[in-house]
Amino acid sequence: MPRAATTSDAFNAVAEPRRREILNYLALQERPVGDIVESLGLEQPSVSKHLRVLREVGLVHVRRDGRQMLYRTNAEAIRPLHEWTGTFERFWRHQLHRIKERAEEKMKTVRSDFNVRNFNSRRKDDPNNSH
Repeated sequence: MPRAATTSDAFNAVAEPRRREILNYLALQERPVGDIVESLGLEQPSVSKHLRVLREVGLVHVRRDGRQMLYRTNAEAIRPLHEWTGTFERFWRHQLHRIKERAEEKMKTVRSDFNVRNFNSRRKDDPNNSH
């Protein structure tokens, strides 16, 4: 089955790690291309290409301020991604809760074993112990 074009939808667009980096960088504030290039250490043509894809699928908005183009995330378009990943967040939260319960149970066993050995060791060293 042929792979969908990266510009077909938001899910395909964010499959590319550098695009996710750009979205993360833009999450807090609007920024010009030069800031993205400098902060992420990517080449300007590469950043422009990724921004074009993100803009085409609606994940970022752009506006002109004089000679600069300023980019910002489109929170509304990111919502479906967030909702979809939320399913897996609940799954992992449940899994982590189970791991925590098992670790706590294991620690109880280890502490109990340690306390028994420690008690037996003290009994052997006790000169008043006739055993």
